[in-house]
Amino acid sequence: MDERAGDIVTSVESTVEAMFREERGRLLASLVRRFGDLDLAEEVASEAIEAALAHWPAEGVPSRPGAWLMTTARRKAVDRLRRDKTYAARLAVMQVEVERAAPAPPADAAGDLPDERLQLFFTCAHPALPAEDRAALTLRCLAGLTTPEVARAFLVPSAAMAKRIVRAKKKIREARIPFRVPGPDELPERLPVVLQVIYSIFTEGYAASSGPDLQRLDLAEEAIRLARILRRLLPAEREVAGLLGLMLSIHARRAARTGPGGELVLLDEQDRGRWDRTMIDEGRGLVPVALTGGPPGPYGVQAAIAALHDEAADLATTDWPQIVALYDVLLALAPSPVVALNRAAAVAMRDGPEAGLALLDELAGEPRLRGYHPYPAARADLLHRLGRRHEAAAAYREALDLAGTEPERAHLRRRLNAVETSGPDGAAGA
Repeated sequence: MDERAGDIVTSVESTVEAMFREERGRLLASLVRRFGDLDLAEEVASEAIEAALAHWPAEGVPSRPGAWLMTTARRKAVDRLRRDKTYAARLAVMQVEVERAAPAPPADAAGDLPDERLQLFFTCAHPALPAEDRAALTLRCLAGLTTPEVARAFLVPSAAMAKRIVRAKKKIREARIPFRVPGPDELPERLPVVLQVIYSIFTEGYAASSGPDLQRLDLAEEAIRLARILRRLLPAEREVAGLLGLMLSIHARRAARTGPGGELVLLDEQDRGRWDRTMIDEGRGLVPVALTGGPPGPYGVQAAIAALHDEAADLATTDWPQIVALYDVLLALAPSPVVALNRAAAVAMRDGPEAGLALLDELAGEPRLRGYHPYPAARADLLHRLGRRHEAAAAYREALDLAGTEPERAHLRRRLNAVETSGPDGAAGA
């Protein structure tokens, strides 16, 4: 193969990869709706991609690659069903529908996002599935990650993740979980599960639970992409707007959250000139959408908090009274020890470290904060500001033992060293 031919193949492979990642949710959703089998849909979708890699380098990328992939996958599904006698009865019923099906819409049809993809969101995030299975299945089916990529996201072996995904599919099949959008009476109960799955994916991308890197930008960006799809599919749902606004406002700081060597940079030390202002403006624009037209939801309130951080020139000029007030609303809507922890940190900025520490100490017996390193780290910071050096050092050591990523551990080691080399208790450290 000469160099030019090799470049063509490489270009086609890149086009196919980009197209598949973008179109995977649409392709799978349409195939699952038509054939009622998620495993079959995944297999023939992969075969369609292989066919594209075989044909497109010689024949050129078609003008409607998404439609080409859909047609190819449908044909392969019918061929596979013909060979499988257990599907014979079902094939006889669906054959006419497949043959008469209208051509798939062009992949680039403006604003044309099939309802089938929304159905796939709710199938992958069905409450009957264990929480960890929901996120894994969403990443596999809607974000288009491979099983090894999903395994890396959850820091488990590929074989274990493969079993988890198989288990989720089996549960869908055996429990006869319907492939449909919930009715208006069911949506308020079911939508939060979908939003929670997407936000869990984003959270792992924003602050990885372990590993050498602080951020997994690929996961964070996939979560935002999924939220954009959901926003276009459910434009009237204010909490969808809130979730997207929240993630955009946080992700806008990504470039400033780490230093040249990947080290953690806290909010008060970040170069705000590196924040993505276009993303900040988009996130802020979604806050009024999320907070008007009815009672506020948790994601809308969190989006408002994130927007206040983004609007401030520095930590000192941040509107801490408003942030504390919003945390009060959030605690009433979605009480949790993590929300209480974040509120205590905001109170410390508004009223001083002693007030914040008193609130943190009230959370000392909370079992859900055991093993959560931001809690002892927050206590250590406030104790250090109060000059209580020995207590601060002990809290930093506790946080260091719990921290999952190397950048977080390195940051805590630096803080611990600063405390141990500072002045005696009762005097503020350096």
